[in-house]
Amino acid sequence: MLPDFGQNQMLVKMGEINIEEVIEKFEEVTKDAKRVQAETLKKILEQNGAAEYLQNYGLDGRTDLESFKSCVPLVTHQELEPYIQRIIDGNTYPILTGAPITTISLSSGTTQGKPKFVPFNEELFESTMQIYRTSFAYRNREFPIERGKALAFVYSSKQFKTSGGLNAGTATTNLFRHPQFRERMKGIQSQCCSPDEVIFGPDFHQSLYCHLLCGLLCRHEVQFVSSTFAHSIVHAFETFEQYWEQLCADIREGILSDVVTAPSIRAAMSRVLRPNLELADLIHKKCSSLTNWYGLIPELFPNAKYVLGIMTGSMEPYLKKLRRYAGWLPLVCADYGASEGWIAANVNPKSSPESATFAVLPDIGYFEFIPLNRECNGRSEPEPVCLTEVEVGQEYEVVITTFAGLYRYRLGDAVKVMGFHNSTPEIKFICRRNLLLTVNIDKNTEKDLQIVVEEAGKCLALEKVDLVDFTSLVDRSTEPGHYLIFWELAGEVDDNVLQECCNCLDRSFTDPGYTSSRKVRSIGPLELRVVHRGTFRKILEHFLNLGGAVSQYKTPRCVGPKNQAVLQILYDNVSKSYVSTSYE
Repeated sequence: MLPDFGQNQMLVKMGEINIEEVIEKFEEVTKDAKRVQAETLKKILEQNGAAEYLQNYGLDGRTDLESFKSCVPLVTHQELEPYIQRIIDGNTYPILTGAPITTISLSSGTTQGKPKFVPFNEELFESTMQIYRTSFAYRNREFPIERGKALAFVYSSKQFKTSGGLNAGTATTNLFRHPQFRERMKGIQSQCCSPDEVIFGPDFHQSLYCHLLCGLLCRHEVQFVSSTFAHSIVHAFETFEQYWEQLCADIREGILSDVVTAPSIRAAMSRVLRPNLELADLIHKKCSSLTNWYGLIPELFPNAKYVLGIMTGSMEPYLKKLRRYAGWLPLVCADYGASEGWIAANVNPKSSPESATFAVLPDIGYFEFIPLNRECNGRSEPEPVCLTEVEVGQEYEVVITTFAGLYRYRLGDAVKVMGFHNSTPEIKFICRRNLLLTVNIDKNTEKDLQIVVEEAGKCLALEKVDLVDFTSLVDRSTEPGHYLIFWELAGEVDDNVLQECCNCLDRSFTDPGYTSSRKVRSIGPLELRVVHRGTFRKILEHFLNLGGAVSQYKTPRCVGPKNQAVLQILYDNVSKSYVSTSYE
């Protein structure tokens, strides 16, 4: 019997979830993932059979897999935009789903400078809660937490109304603003330290300051530290480095700093902030005794068991600094999904972020996988395979069909199958497929770029200077085109060292198309540009000014030509430039 969302909801309404019961249910649905997938697809198509989109493709109420795959094509977001736009404009006809869509989610849009709009409904909220419960159950079995709170760096930007009167916001905003979200998080012992006024505050910087202050005020209650992305946690404690003495002063005097001006936040903080000389002195002493802030998190929060967030893909470059803050606490990867929907849970929480895998939940959507790097037998690309037909060691592009009206939707993520949990695959995130550096016949992915930057970064390690952040683009303003990489550094580095870094970047790209093109000069020498301190923070500020939420922010690793605002920030903040002499 396929578990339904209502049954899962009852587990939480009765109080804290039963850990063993959640694990038992997951084990049950993954033992026969093929059957569960067929039932899930049938349920999706039964609920949405009247949708215009499915009717247009002649599905005509059929719910079997063969009819679905023969009638409904693989699509990208671009093909769905006209349908989604009609929903945004207020058309209540069953366009993508049987029931009307009342809320729209926005993707981060950090790469191309333009967010995608995708449907958000109650089923998507429930699948989110199911993912959270599942991973929490396995996590709590390995790292049991007591009754307490989470220092969760969560931020909710404002929802707005679309032209048709629908609520719209980032995926995280829609989740946080759901009327049941806070109560349901209590069920998995994940109640935030901060009051709602801080989470829903009008200014990110003020909310962050108060998150830190609230965490310090209940430091013994904090059981874990979390945010959506590793970047957000690193950013939070970089901010702590700047403001720790002011935070101590607030605690000592019981008066909130003037850096917080929002009336709603000040009123909420006045209810929890009281003079506490002993606590202020303790925090001051601990911070003063740390070396390079190593072990900051466990020193501040002695009962914390782990640090939690998405740490794969574009978040991996932040792990070095996050480990410095976390000290001896384990880093635990959060689950795998996207604005369009969830896919898999981390049921092996002791794995390091670099080796983390995620087990696909076969009852929250229907999943297909397009094989990568495989012969196509004359076709433009191989046929997708079903969830249980994937092979260990093979890489695939993920295709999802959801309860929220996305059918055979190409997510654009490349994953690798590392094994199976019962009969459902455990996958490792590799990269976003559409983030490509390409000039000629070369093809370098986000992962390729990351490996190259790590290799060149070894030169910086000898100088004891951290790489704060990086991004890249293809510069076609000259002939031939070439790769342009931007670095922000935490200190001064000798020109000779940076020139060697530039050369190392160029020769570390091992894609045959790149190396052969560089040798015959059909791709120009790579250029490294060092930008002023704070440049990547300006990019974050730009994203926030567009209405984005920091919980959803990811530094764009490859800036597209349409993202003119980010390009301008980068160009305006260049301090030094180096051109590779490799291949000369």
